[in-house]
Formats: sequence, structure tokens, C-alpha cells
Amino acid sequence: MEQFVTLFNKLFLPQGLTLHMSMERHIRNYVLWILCVDDETHNVLLKLSLPNVKLLKLSSLETKELISVKSQRTIAEYCWTLAPFAPRFVFEADESVNRVTYIDSDLWFLKSPIPIFNELEISKKKVLITDHAYSPEYDQSSEFGQFCVQFITFSRLNGEVVRKWWEERCIEWCFSYLDNGRFGDQKYLSDWPERFGSLVHILQDKETTLAPWNANRFPYANAIFYHFHDLRILSKKKLHIGAYSLPMVLKKYVYRPYSKDLKCAINMLESIQFRWLVQAVKPNILRRIYYKLRRLYRVVGLLIPSHYMKW
Repeated sequence: MEQFVTLFNKLFLPQGLTLHMSMERHIRNYVLWILCVDDETHNVLLKLSLPNVKLLKLSSLETKELISVKSQRTIAEYCWTLAPFAPRFVFEADESVNRVTYIDSDLWFLKSPIPIFNELEISKKKVLITDHAYSPEYDQSSEFGQFCVQFITFSRLNGEVVRKWWEERCIEWCFSYLDNGRFGDQKYLSDWPERFGSLVHILQDKETTLAPWNANRFPYANAIFYHFHDLRILSKKKLHIGAYSLPMVLKKYVYRPYSKDLKCAINMLESIQFRWLVQAVKPNILRRIYYKLRRLYRVVGLLIPSHYMKW
């Protein structure tokens, strides 16, 4: 049985529920541990009683080290700081868990991840990381690192040395700006293949991990999961889908189905009288005029990135 862990607060409950829907659809025999960043998220998920989910309440698990840095960081930076702690909390909660995979809450599975775990097992290594695999026009490796904190597997045996090192670094420094080769929790992964070479496996099948930054490079049909980086809910009728130029086929066959799952998630929240939150402000009047004009010129629309979409 594969064990996964993710984390989010009440603002990202729709994405968290949508992630779970995709796992129910494509993964058999799994557990999704959810580290609830605030108590309201924990209470909501208790009411929903989702199958194959186990809850972790951050307020009951925060270490002295976490509490000492919490006030110095934004909520986003604090969530990044929590990433290496999430697998630790799972290992501590259940001694029978031998392997756990951290996943971002804005991931959405299109297929079973079994091939990813098969590749890790063949490598006989203890930690798995994934490459951003940027499209050339979006390559930001120098700023944000070659590897992405989106899907990281840790084995309890021997993988802990890597996770603990990452945990210590994130306590020391984890901020949303570039500083001496560091950025958030992510650039710490950059030297893992050299620092922990005998323990760390880099996923070789890059086509299976899609995101806006490589969606023009690989066909969506080969993806195991899609990372909806920067997607935000503006209203019940409109989404901000980010600043990347995306293929129309991807919008039709990935973004549209994802938006339907998001709507289902919102309906679930409304069914228990939870007031879900808008995740970004609506575009100003000039932007609204711009996008109306874009719709009038379909040819131009194919050349200019589409930042918004109706559900």
C-alpha cells in the first residue's frame, strides 16, 4: 500500500479535495495523509470523512523549531517549511509505514503512479525526486532549481538522512526570494544527486510529470500527473490559470476536467456550509477589456497566453 502526504490550509481546500478525487479515480490501495495547516481545515475534513484519508493536525504536531520560525515567515513560506516535516509526521504516526511520498495539493492524477514507484524500486535507491524538465522558453533552473518539490518519495530506512538534512535547512532558511543560491524549500534539492548520490534517484521518465512550464514540451497523454501551479479560483465562474502559454488541447482535456472536479469540491464544501474562499482578486477593468478583445481575435488568441478561463 502506497502512502502519500500533502498539506494545505482552508484556502486550498478545493485543490486538496480535487487531488483526492483524482487519487480515488486512479490509485488502488493507498492512504492519503493530510497535514491540516489550520484547525478549520481539520474540522472540515472530519465532517467530509473522505475514504482512504488520514488526518494530521498541525497544531498538535508543531515542533519547537517550527514554532520558533513561524512568525518570521509568510503562510506560503511556512507551508514550504513544513514540506520536509510532513513525511516525518507520517512516520511518527504509524510505525508500519516504510515509504511515504510527499505531494503538492495542486497535483491531479491522470493515471496510476505505479510506474514511478517501479522505477524507484529498480534503482534500489531510497529517495525519489522529479525534474522540472522545463520547456526551453520557460527554463528557470538557475533561479528555482532543476528539481521540483511536487512529488518526493522517502523510504524510512536510509531515506531519513536526506529528509532530516532538508528539514534542518528549511528551519534555517526558507523564504520566497533568491538568496545565495537558495529559494524556498526547493533549491535545497539541487545538490542531492551529488550530496546523497547513493540514496537519491531522479525520475527518468520526465514525460510523466507535467506542469505549465513543460506542457509545450511533452504530450499530455503521457502524463501520470499534472501540477496546476499558479491556478487560483477567482469566483465560482472564473479561474486564473497562470501566466504560461498553454496548448489548446491541454486546456480542453486537462484543465477543463480539472475545473469540473474543482466545482465538485466546492459543492462538497457548500454541502456542509463551509464558506470557501476566493484565492485571488479579479482582473482590473483594463485586463477585462483586454481579454474581451482577445476573444474577438481568435488568431491572436492562439499566440497570446491565456491567463483566465471560465469554468
